[in-house]
Amino acid sequence: MPRRPHTSPQTLRLFDALLADAARWRYGYDLSRETGLASGTLYPLLMRLADQQLLETGWEPSDEPGRPPRHTYRLTSDGAALARQRLAAAAERAPAARRLGPAAPGGAAFGLARFRAALTGGADGGRAGEVVA
Repeated sequence: MPRRPHTSPQTLRLFDALLADAARWRYGYDLSRETGLASGTLYPLLMRLADQQLLETGWEPSDEPGRPPRHTYRLTSDGAALARQRLAAAAERAPAARRLGPAAPGGAAFGLARFRAALTGGADGGRAGEVVA
């Protein structure tokens, strides 16, 4: 059975970073630092999401003379909705030790926070390789 689109651990990390402040334009370099994704992984993901109208792109002129403009990115409304859905679905599939039950305090937002910790190897000791999309 083929994998559902937009569910790789790398895409989920990118979605998580972009959703942190969905209205803000983000630089690729900043996203790379925040997600830990190498440029050879990050930029193809950004291009694919933009081609599918899930990501808006723009150019920001540099404040420094002689520096080129910088490419910026943010999720479209459809992209944000898909990102939330994919992150919630991945949190549900996370190992039981890291998954919250339906009656847990904090609800879905807390479950996403625990999923984020699992992606980044956070406080609960999760590793990105364990959360498989």
